[in-house]
Amino acid sequence: MSYPASMLSSINMVEVTRTHRRTRTFPELTQDQKASLLEKYHPDFNQSVKRCLKVGVNKGDLAPQELADLLESPSRLTIAEIRTDSPSYETDVLVIGAGGAGLSAALAGQNHGASVIVATKLRMGDSNTIMAEGGISAATAPEDSPAIHYVDTVVGGRGKNVPELVEALVNDAPFIVDWLSGLGVNFDRLSDGSYFTHRPGGHSRKRSHSVMDLTGLEIMRVLGDEIRDRNILVLEFCPAIELLLDENGRCAGAVLQNLDTDTPVVVKAKITILATGGMGRVHPMGFPTSNHYGATADGLIMAYRAGAKLLYVESVQFHPTGAAWPEQMLGLVISEALRAQGAQVVNVQGEMFSAPLETRDALAAAIIRECGDRAKGVLTPTGMTGCWLDTPLIDLIHGDGTFTRRFAGIRHRFLKHGIDPVAEPILVYPTQHYQNGGIAIDAAGETSVPNLYAVGEVSGGVHGHNRLGANSLLDIFVFGRRAGMDAGKKLESIAVGTPNLDHVSRYEVELRDAGIAHSRKSPLILPDYRFEKALTNIRHIGE
Repeated sequence: MSYPASMLSSINMVEVTRTHRRTRTFPELTQDQKASLLEKYHPDFNQSVKRCLKVGVNKGDLAPQELADLLESPSRLTIAEIRTDSPSYETDVLVIGAGGAGLSAALAGQNHGASVIVATKLRMGDSNTIMAEGGISAATAPEDSPAIHYVDTVVGGRGKNVPELVEALVNDAPFIVDWLSGLGVNFDRLSDGSYFTHRPGGHSRKRSHSVMDLTGLEIMRVLGDEIRDRNILVLEFCPAIELLLDENGRCAGAVLQNLDTDTPVVVKAKITILATGGMGRVHPMGFPTSNHYGATADGLIMAYRAGAKLLYVESVQFHPTGAAWPEQMLGLVISEALRAQGAQVVNVQGEMFSAPLETRDALAAAIIRECGDRAKGVLTPTGMTGCWLDTPLIDLIHGDGTFTRRFAGIRHRFLKHGIDPVAEPILVYPTQHYQNGGIAIDAAGETSVPNLYAVGEVSGGVHGHNRLGANSLLDIFVFGRRAGMDAGKKLESIAVGTPNLDHVSRYEVELRDAGIAHSRKSPLILPDYRFEKALTNIRHIGE
């Protein structure tokens, strides 16, 4: 066992209380109780770590300090050196991002007759999608319906969701699961062949469809094969640096940077679809993150400079059960599906303090409270605090071998560090997991900038101020497909003018006029962890 001696006495208390807790239920919070808990403990309600934007279409709106600084930084490009009139590529549809949202948009666009190029910062599939463990939500069971799914999603989003987006999400959901299954995704099934489902936090029905704890990996395997089979061009290691607009303010493609040659690549496109994901690697509010290495808010920054309206960027989701030990796994999400199978969250004394399947914002706030004001967190040798996720309960409830069968990936990752979650609890603490806000879109995924679409985590409004578990995998495929289809239908009516970067120059004048001077440039592209100062907040978030 690789837990240090200082943590063993707490593990003993968890083991002593386990038999008593096994059959105990903890009452779910009332709406008033939840509101009070969130206001006092959830990071979203801490105004000291946010500031108002000083320029742009969202001037006066709040944003996390880290994001605000990037939004209000000058471009990485030396604009005079970019030949926008001589593109390296021309295409009908340029998709920026190669996770689930980007690949589904590319496939749908090609299905509707468009020529498509996909540009991605790293390799195809390097994304938050490929790391998704829990599942994809859809009302496929007889006792469920899109209407019930709609209500759950809006209640979970604190009533801030855009109704037409939620309607699209839940109505398309059953089709999306069947579409993925038809492509070859091997969803878990019951003995009669029907889908196996479980209930994520905040949902009132079992509607999460999974492939063990490797759901995203399996989906990306299938979509990647489809992209290759259809010969869609994928430009790997080519992050987008700036969007291009024409003389009429319509999106006309993007400037990429080839990371291998360190040279710009200009792509002219009739329609551009942003599928760049979230901002976890900016580490908003000093938290660790579950996000992949390239999640640095690039899409938000490029779209904002182009004049796209943002929505709810002050709202950030923290997954309640991010790994807090060992430190090598800090921030890695421990799937909500474990709690759906009976794992409980308990404090240093082995006491339950929350219903396991509360919405993510409420459970995250409860863990922060337990580790803070109540001083009932478990302290690690590196100064991190956390609570226990009592995973041995899963086999006790469902029988030996259940954990290994359902969560082989999670077990394998912990075994590499000498911890066996079949027999030992896992230490967890909230981790920055999702960007609830983003670029404002309509039900087809189009932004306020003509011919520019945004799909997946880079968009805002679908989830309101808090996303329910399993709705993110659904979101990316619903709106990825919708954007690709809408783009294909519009192509004949679109005439792109001369691409330029004039909007970037104008934005930098706005920055100077507002007295904003930053030594940094944006988008960030990749995070820099070389210096101790970059890790200071992350290591001491419990303070």
